[in-house]
Amino acid sequence: MKFTPIEPPRTFSVGKDEYIQIADCGRVELSPNEQVTFTTPSGTEYDFVRKEWGYYATPSLNGRLSSFGLRAVLVKSPGNKFYIFAVEQGKEPMFQEYIDKEKHEIISWLDSDDELKKVEDRLKG
Repeated sequence: MKFTPIEPPRTFSVGKDEYIQIADCGRVELSPNEQVTFTTPSGTEYDFVRKEWGYYATPSLNGRLSSFGLRAVLVKSPGNKFYIFAVEQGKEPMFQEYIDKEKHEIISWLDSDDELKKVEDRLKG
């Protein structure tokens, strides 16, 4: 793994009214089969794994991600862009405020066997 900090961080505004400031702090270069784990003071974790063919972009949605204190959700933006967010368990009301403010739409929570089975059934038709 190679980490290259960006000093000073590159900052830019995002959001419906560009009220959110993002600071791009650095780059992480992974070789195949290397992993980085992102953590928070509250104890959540998020693994990101490089493979020869691409990335495991999330831990298992209905397994490790949940055990790390996060819930996956598929979201659609007003510009018809789709995202998978990882929401900290217990912070769903804060997340809903963000969704409402940004005029996003929750397509489906992706963190339980039941919800994932519904998605699978819809795709298989």
